[in-house]
Amino acid sequence: MADVKKELNSNVELVLGDYKTAVKKLALPLMMSMFLMMAYNLADSIWVSGLGSDALAAIGFITPLFMIIIGLGNGIGAGTNSLIARYIGSKCYDQANNTALHGLFLTVVISVVGAIFMYIALPSILIWMGAAHDLEFSLEYGYIIFTFMIVFLFNHVCTAILRSEGDVKRAMYATATTAIINIILDPIMIYVLGFGIRGAAYATVISASLSCIILSYWILYKKDTYLNVTLRNFKYKRSIIKRILNVTIPASTENLISSILMISINLILTISAGTTAVATYTATMRLIQLGGIPLIGFSTALLTIIGAAYGACNVQKIKDAYRYTIKLGLITTTIMVVVFLIFAPDISMIFAYGESSNIAPQIASAIRILVFLIYSVALGNISAMLYQGLGRGTTSLTLTIIRALICEIILAYLFAIVMHMGEFGVYLGLVIGGIIGGFISVTWVMVSIRRLIRDYRPDPMIVDEIK
Repeated sequence: MADVKKELNSNVELVLGDYKTAVKKLALPLMMSMFLMMAYNLADSIWVSGLGSDALAAIGFITPLFMIIIGLGNGIGAGTNSLIARYIGSKCYDQANNTALHGLFLTVVISVVGAIFMYIALPSILIWMGAAHDLEFSLEYGYIIFTFMIVFLFNHVCTAILRSEGDVKRAMYATATTAIINIILDPIMIYVLGFGIRGAAYATVISASLSCIILSYWILYKKDTYLNVTLRNFKYKRSIIKRILNVTIPASTENLISSILMISINLILTISAGTTAVATYTATMRLIQLGGIPLIGFSTALLTIIGAAYGACNVQKIKDAYRYTIKLGLITTTIMVVVFLIFAPDISMIFAYGESSNIAPQIASAIRILVFLIYSVALGNISAMLYQGLGRGTTSLTLTIIRALICEIILAYLFAIVMHMGEFGVYLGLVIGGIIGGFISVTWVMVSIRRLIRDYRPDPMIVDEIK
């Protein structure tokens, strides 16, 4: 197929150039985006905690379900990003444009179906999760979030399209808009206007909607992106849908597994220590996730670099980029762990107000154990993103199942319930299981890379497109 060749701009040259420079330059805006996203999620917890531990626990029960939405957005985004990057690496620019449009098409379909399902099933799901005591709060927050799930999916897919062409700065600007507006609106909606926990949901939806407007202007109206995302370039191809879903389904399932992990941990905590432990865990994980932001930035940058390298048939770059990113991730993780260990009491004080002030000391204790989970992010998430960049989502999913469902949940249950270690046992099981799973992931990747170098074959779909 004859594709129209475009002049490479600086963003695309960065993706195709030196991997060390690309990881750093792509990761920094991604880190800022993640930090802002986590900041606004944390803002929800901080402001809602003023309503009491029941309201905070309700956020804890909704969070894993909300992560399913984010997981769908990340999954479609990862599948779209990976395939676009491979097409850019092989200089199939028309197909890169068409892939972006297919990603948006999937977003609309999944958003409509998902919103209807969650509206019907939410009460039953929450009761099954053990949220009967906090059902009213959970439903007030959850119905609003899930009704407007399209704004969250659209944001993730559009920013993934920008990242696939190396335009991480504007992806960051869109995320910044969401975060800043949400942080401003939270106290206004919750306390000034008196909407309570519903106010936190309204603030989240409104801020995400404003980001959608900005992204739509850049990509669909202004059209100054490297990719030409216009309807006249849309040519429906089942092969493209299939290739996106090859990454989307496993990647989304990985996020579903993360949600199952959170649901399971909440249930184990409820049984072994009560709903106050759920509130403590919810607040602590919001803080710990801040420490994992640099790792997610590195791994997301790696996905684009690996995809472009694979499309360009540069196998050695795949190996070198992965090793470099792992080293960078472990160094950064160690710094973050030391900071959290030293300042745990000070960090926990952000929750020391209102009706939740009594759990601040428990949060500080939890931080000093759960902070070591960041190492599992460094090892596991970076490894998973390598496989997503290669278009091998099933392998990424397999590693997540081993780490989360086999290692983390089983050990948390064993220590907390079987060995009667309660809350501490849950945290200990999570950390040990996560690190074991991380080492399994790295070992698996190194074996795969050796096989890839030995038996390398170009991506057959891309070969067909070039012909």
